[in-house]
Amino acid sequence: MSIVSFGDTALRFATREGERFETAREVGLHVDGISSNAAAVASRLGAEAVWLSKLADTPLGRRAVAELHEHGLETEVTWTGPEDGRHGLKFHESGTPPREPRLFQDRADTALATVSPGDFPVGRVQEADAVFTTGSMAALSDGAAETAGALLRSAPGLRAMDLDFYPGIWGAETAHDTLADLFDPVELLFAREEGAQAVFDRTGSPRELVHTIASDYDFSHVILTRSEYGVVGYHDGVLHEQDAFETEGANSAGQHAALVGAVLQQLTDGASTDTALSHGAAAAALARTMTGPLPPIEPADVEALVQSASGGR
Repeated sequence: MSIVSFGDTALRFATREGERFETAREVGLHVDGISSNAAAVASRLGAEAVWLSKLADTPLGRRAVAELHEHGLETEVTWTGPEDGRHGLKFHESGTPPREPRLFQDRADTALATVSPGDFPVGRVQEADAVFTTGSMAALSDGAAETAGALLRSAPGLRAMDLDFYPGIWGAETAHDTLADLFDPVELLFAREEGAQAVFDRTGSPRELVHTIASDYDFSHVILTRSEYGVVGYHDGVLHEQDAFETEGANSAGQHAALVGAVLQQLTDGASTDTALSHGAAAAALARTMTGPLPPIEPADVEALVQSASGGR
C-alpha cells in the first residue's frame, strides 16, 4: 500500500490561546500542508508513503522537511536556491466566541511555483497504489497546476485530490474555473463542507452535495468532511455516513489532514469505504485532542476507538 503525495507545505506560526500577533511574545511553529501532513499521518498508520515537493534550500525549507521526517514520512524534494522562490507561511490566531479565529496566508512566490513535470520521477508515481495532491497547488502557478495534472494522469492506481480551498489564497470562482481542468483524472475528491459549497456554488444537505459533485464531475468517490459533525462519503452511487467520535478536545488544526491520511491508508490497504471513513473519523477525533496541524496519531489509538464504537466486534 504505497502512497505518493505531491504538493506544497507552509510553516504555520500560531499564537497561544487568547493572544493576538500584535501582542504575542511566543508562538508555536509547525509544518502545515494537506499534501504533506495527510501523507505523514498515513505513514504513521502503516502506509508506505512519500511526499514530493520543490522547496527553497533555506532554514525554513529544511525545518519543514525535518519535522516530516520526525513523523516517519519519506520525502523526495527538489531543492532550489533562495533566489528562485521562498517558503510559504501561515499565521493563525485562535479565537473563542464571540471572537473568530483568523488565518493569514503568505504563500505567494514560493519555490513550488517554479515546478514543472520534469522535476519529479514519473516511475515513482507509476509504481504507487495511490497518488494524492491538492487543489491549492493550482493557485501557485500554471506550472504547478500542469505538474499536478501530469502526475495524476500518469498514475495507474487511485488518483486522489483534496480541494484544499482557502479564500486567502484565491477566490471561489477562480478556483472552480482552474480546477475544472484538473478534475478529469481524479477519482477521489476530499473536501471540507464549507470549501465545497463555495467552489462548486452549491447549497443543500451534505448528502445532496456529495451526490451532486460526484455526478457533475464523474468522481467515483467524494468524501466531505464536516469537522465535529462527522464525514459523508459517496462511492459508485452509494452514500456513506460516519458520525464524529465525541471528544472533549476542540483543536481543529489537524483534524482534516488526520482524516484524509487515515482514509487514504485504509483504502490503499483494501478496506471498504465504511471502514475507511470510520478510521478517518477516529483519527480526526484524536487530532482534536492534540495541538498543531500534524498530530502524532498512533495506530493502536485509532483501532481502539473504532473498536469501541463497534462494540468490540
